[in-house]
Amino acid sequence: PRSFSAAELVRAAPAPLQPYLRLMRLHQPAGTWLLYLPCTWSIGLAAAPGCLPDWRMLSLFGVGAVLMRGAGCTINDMWDRDYDRQVARTASRPLAAGDISTFQSLVFLGGQLSLALCVLLCLNHYSIILGAASLSLVITYPLMKRITYWPQLVLGLTFNWGALLGWSAIRGSCEWSVCLPLYFAGVMWTLVYDTIYAHQDKRDDIMIGVKSTALQFKEDTKQWLSGFSLAMLLSLCMAGVNCNQTFPYYSAVAAVGAHLAHQIYTLDIDKPEDCWKKFASNRTVGILLFIGIVLGNL
Repeated sequence: PRSFSAAELVRAAPAPLQPYLRLMRLHQPAGTWLLYLPCTWSIGLAAAPGCLPDWRMLSLFGVGAVLMRGAGCTINDMWDRDYDRQVARTASRPLAAGDISTFQSLVFLGGQLSLALCVLLCLNHYSIILGAASLSLVITYPLMKRITYWPQLVLGLTFNWGALLGWSAIRGSCEWSVCLPLYFAGVMWTLVYDTIYAHQDKRDDIMIGVKSTALQFKEDTKQWLSGFSLAMLLSLCMAGVNCNQTFPYYSAVAAVGAHLAHQIYTLDIDKPEDCWKKFASNRTVGILLFIGIVLGNL
């Protein structure tokens, strides 16, 4: 019996299409959620008091998140295909395994970026310029693991751009007293979940010379993650104060803090399967905060 999941949908697709769907990680939607959720926070906070978030914008940003996450994964695999062949977890990726060529992936990337541009052009002029400014981060992020132990920080700057873009798409420009704390909170959150993610590959990364915060923090990882989590929670409180949020919002922030504390306390950095489970559970963190924003606004 087939279950309804992204992985099953990819397996049910025509065989020639499957490598492209796997290249854009359509079978692993956790990353798409983590890109999309900061957009939903910003759209929710920008809604008028007493109103629900703009569902048209939520839908538009959802499509954009799928396309841009797919484009980012394609760029990442084009840069990293030689590294991916040497890591057990990534050796089966389409480019590393030779299922598609570099030229085919380049054409596919052009298609994804063209569709993402169509989504961006549906927004106001301020947001179009702001959205286009993120492309340099999308392209250069995969190189960071070669030159710094902090590629997760660059990923955070990239993945949470929607915390700025969502607000500007609703209001026409950014309210920096709200958007910057929200953006910073997202960056701290990314440092938490992607450091956990990086612990899956740390043995392979040492052998092939790839850097990460997992290798930088080593056995002190939990202390660092606790610090990032505290910074995230304080920034969320600051964003809430600056846009007059109410009790349900702060209750959600407290729930997020409890979730992160449980993640960090129970994390086993030497078990890849536990690292993946904790990483994927961050979708719940983002959804909890979005619900708190909606209820707080109402």
